[in-house]
Amino acid sequence: MEIGIIGAGAFAQAFAKRVLKAGHKIKLSNSRGPESLREIVNHLGSGAMAATTEEAAACEVVLLAVPWDNVPEILASLPTWKNQIVIDGTNPFHGKAGTFTPADVGNLSTSQLVAALAPGARVVKALNNMIVPNLEADPVVNGARRVAFISADDGAAKKRVEALLKAFGYSVVDLGNLRDGGLIQQAGGPLAGRDFLERGD
Repeated sequence: MEIGIIGAGAFAQAFAKRVLKAGHKIKLSNSRGPESLREIVNHLGSGAMAATTEEAAACEVVLLAVPWDNVPEILASLPTWKNQIVIDGTNPFHGKAGTFTPADVGNLSTSQLVAALAPGARVVKALNNMIVPNLEADPVVNGARRVAFISADDGAAKKRVEALLKAFGYSVVDLGNLRDGGLIQQAGGPLAGRDFLERGD
């Protein structure tokens, strides 16, 4: 599978490494264009390609991993979504790393707002509980698997992302719909940034 990634920060790159390790390919994009990504793509290695945001968004599965303040502009700049699955990795913070202030998203989850800004996409909230070092680390820790949480209103899209995350090596827990599950795992929720492990029988 070829997975598009919109955003090229630390979280996006950590996700890209997981995708490549699972045997898939990626199209990595940012607002500055493919030329600005050559060094990162070379470092990621085989299976990684620098792309425009439009090319990344055309993939069957797309990770949205841009700062919250950039979400409306990025989504407005893209062509109409045609049933692609969008994994929402955003969090409601203004500013960049080190200067974060919480954003007011009212009574909605960030993923509900993303879904409203991306009509035609099937939005799945995932991986918001994982900080970058844990996403980069081995999913199996002393025989236990790291837990990845997912939320979505579209059952088929959720199953597809669940299968992908299981292929990465995670134990996946379904938190329900975009609103309730999204609020639980996004920044400010009880699961955000926490490292959960699940042991098998």
